Amino acid sequence: MDGMTKAGCPWNRTLESLGNSVELQHVNLRVPDQRLATAFYISALGLTRDPFLVTGVENMWANIGVSQFHLPTGPAQVLRGTVGLVLPDRAQLLHRLHQARRWLDGTAYSFEEHGDHVAVTCPWGNRLRCHAPDPARFGRIVLGMSYVEFDVPPGSLPGILRFYREIVAAPAGQEGDVAKVLVAPRQYLTFRETEASLPPYDGHHIQLAFVDFGGVHARLAERGLVSREDSQHQYRFVRIVDPEDGRLLFEVEHECRSMTHPLFMRRLVNRNPAVTNTVYAPGAEELAWAMPPELAATRRSAPTAPPPRGSACASPPGRSSGNPRRR
Repeated sequence: MDGMTKAGCPWNRTLESLGNSVELQHVNLRVPDQRLATAFYISALGLTRDPFLVTGVENMWANIGVSQFHLPTGPAQVLRGTVGLVLPDRAQLLHRLHQARRWLDGTAYSFEEHGDHVAVTCPWGNRLRCHAPDPARFGRIVLGMSYVEFDVPPGSLPGILRFYREIVAAPAGQEGDVAKVLVAPRQYLTFRETEASLPPYDGHHIQLAFVDFGGVHARLAERGLVSREDSQHQYRFVRIVDPEDGRLLFEVEHECRSMTHPLFMRRLVNRNPAVTNTVYAPGAEELAWAMPPELAATRRSAPTAPPPRGSACASPPGRSSGNPRRR
């Protein structure tokens, strides 16, 4: 308005921008034995079995923050890579991992301490990295699925980045030898090249939700990449190709949901695994997946350095502001 000074912008607004993908809801892995799956995902890792949905013996949904593992009964599936988790207490995690040996000895189960994480292998060979909360690295997440990292063939990273930027419309870039794709607030798909021979793809999948659900479908369909039409709110694709030449780079099924899907952003219950029937505190049974307000406020209190001259405080072109709620 006339006579008013234009407001300055001390924050880098692009840090709060999301792309077209706004939810990393689950990783789906078949397991041959629900008892062993319970011993690993619930007792050892300290996750929470969904108390409302899929409560029978043929499948289990295990909650971790705003995400889940889906674990239907069947021949074991092994993700070609590593799932990165944030868990609230490393000492308690190590205690549970030691205790779980009584049920999991004789399987592929193992764990090993490293400087910034505990490397854990499930009874069927799936690899996980369990990190402690770190605001600088993981934001407000205290309990959650921070990333899913895939091992991919040499030379595939540039094409994978083009695929997610151009087809999925997700922010994607390379940090060192890792390609990172933002798929939800502080949640990423990452891709790391390896010289090792990769096993054949066995059908495991991940699930994302898109703002421009129809746009992604159209771009996939014109390339013949839609693998299954599930419902009005959901479709799937498996093949990641280079948009420049159509060359197949990697395979992993993506279950793609709209933001109007009935299960979108469904609230999940997370228990506090430190509370037991012998170590109990009333009101402490449920665990918040995010840092308490005072820690989050401290982290937000100091603005970042202003963006370089010429880079506005708005989202870069091509990014939507599709965050449906504060996470």
